[in-house]
Amino acid sequence: MATDDRVELGLALLAHAEDERLPLPEAVDRLESVTNDPTVTRTILDEAELRGLVEREDGIIRPGSRRRVDFGSQVVHREGEFECRRCGAGLSTGHFVDLETDELGPFGPTCLRKVLGRE
Repeated sequence: MATDDRVELGLALLAHAEDERLPLPEAVDRLESVTNDPTVTRTILDEAELRGLVEREDGIIRPGSRRRVDFGSQVVHREGEFECRRCGAGLSTGHFVDLETDELGPFGPTCLRKVLGRE
């Protein structure tokens, strides 16, 4: 995945963060489902602030819109051999999130909730 694609996917993920306030380490943990490159992560965070998707202050991120991912229409389940993008566990059912710009996944059900801020 190209850097620009990872940035756009990370921005979409932050735009769908459901938290009122998100400590920076938790935001970085979620962004690791998009990239492990610290430069790309910083670019995502900087660009999210520039675009007004989040506010950052004292290590806290406040998402602007808190759009919720609709589990009925935006989460796709696929059967197969997958590895969770967050924890690395083997999966027979992968959960993928359609975030307008691209699809993010696969995740197991628990990691999916963590990445979306529902846990």
